[in-house]
Amino acid sequence: MSAQQYRALQGFRDILPEEQPYWRFVEQTAAAVAELYGYRRIETPILEETGVFLKTSGETSDVVEHQMYTFEDRPGKEGRGQSLTLRPEGTAGVVRAYLEHGMFKLPQPVKLYYLSEPMFRHERPQAGRYRQHHQFGCEALGESDPAIDAELIALLYQVYSQLGLRGIRVQLNSIGDSTCRPRYVEALRAYYRPLLDQCCYNCQSRFQKNPLRLLDCKEPEDQAKIAAAPHSVDYLCDACREHFERVQRFLQLYEVPFELNPLLVRGLDYYTRTVFEFTSEMDNTALNGGGRYDGLAEILGGPPTPGIGFGMGIERVILELKRQGITPPPPERPRAFVVYMGKEPALKEAAIRLMAELRHAGIKAEMSYGDRSPKAQMKQANTSGAVYALIIGEEELANGLVTVRSLRAEGAEEEARQIAVPRAEILRYLQI
Repeated sequence: MSAQQYRALQGFRDILPEEQPYWRFVEQTAAAVAELYGYRRIETPILEETGVFLKTSGETSDVVEHQMYTFEDRPGKEGRGQSLTLRPEGTAGVVRAYLEHGMFKLPQPVKLYYLSEPMFRHERPQAGRYRQHHQFGCEALGESDPAIDAELIALLYQVYSQLGLRGIRVQLNSIGDSTCRPRYVEALRAYYRPLLDQCCYNCQSRFQKNPLRLLDCKEPEDQAKIAAAPHSVDYLCDACREHFERVQRFLQLYEVPFELNPLLVRGLDYYTRTVFEFTSEMDNTALNGGGRYDGLAEILGGPPTPGIGFGMGIERVILELKRQGITPPPPERPRAFVVYMGKEPALKEAAIRLMAELRHAGIKAEMSYGDRSPKAQMKQANTSGAVYALIIGEEELANGLVTVRSLRAEGAEEEARQIAVPRAEILRYLQI
């Protein structure tokens, strides 16, 4: 009876070597732009106390109600273990770290980014979205200046531009704050009240718990109702209206094209004022979203601290790169492939010694393993992508030489050209 062959869990995937150039391309581009804008990298734990997300995301959000991976830890000396949750989003953990480590005492704003951080949501897997997915995100804490809102959006737009993506749409809205939003919520309830019988089950629940989420419904039968709903910008107080106007003005100075979407809201409860979403023109797929969250630090027990941030799904961006036919820079190929021409132990030892010298000098090199024949080694050298084959036979070993054969020359005559180089000079020769 054969052993069971295991497979990755549904919604979880392996990122294989051939995918890594895309990941490296996105990660290097994102990190370079974030640091250009003055953001510093932070990493937070995958596990947090459940309350970190329960309090901040909102008990009625889809993330908390349906998507969090929550479990009880092993009991300690005090008895029952505490409730823990695998991180479903990045902002709450960053704000918790900001408060825990006293970063509010630093010059503000504190500008942080995280990269390729795994997030976990128990949702139906779909294109570019997995139960374990990875995000690049930026958070700016401690400043309410609308210029920070514009900076963060401009940073993200520059990431997409430097990746070469085309047709990226920036959608923008303001959902007000605790001063003006209650009036808008009441207007939204008044609009939806006579329509509730025609709404989906989830929307009927949202009407009572969190009316703003009515506008985030994805059910086809509710789209016409959403399109005719009241707009949050029509209910903004003077302070929120001025803030939103200045965000738009500063985005124009950054030359970021954007469009107003008065029905845009975000799925988590902590957002205030500015909210935004980046989508692909090809099919309106959301690539990322974000917004301002000026009350989040207080929810976690900290002092009043304005903040704004975003999370960008790396899997979705890679999918968009592929759809647009954008290929990442190829990985560096080996400069040399070492071949030893015989079974004598001294030849293999000489080959390994040469490999060590090359790698210690920072020269990417490969060799064949398993004591293959010289013919098989040369075949592997030709398919490796290396620039040169470095050949050590009995004659080379006896005379302190290495035969260098070009593997990239054109034509059979040039391909056969090779030169014997003194072993002591091989590094200088390869670095030319």
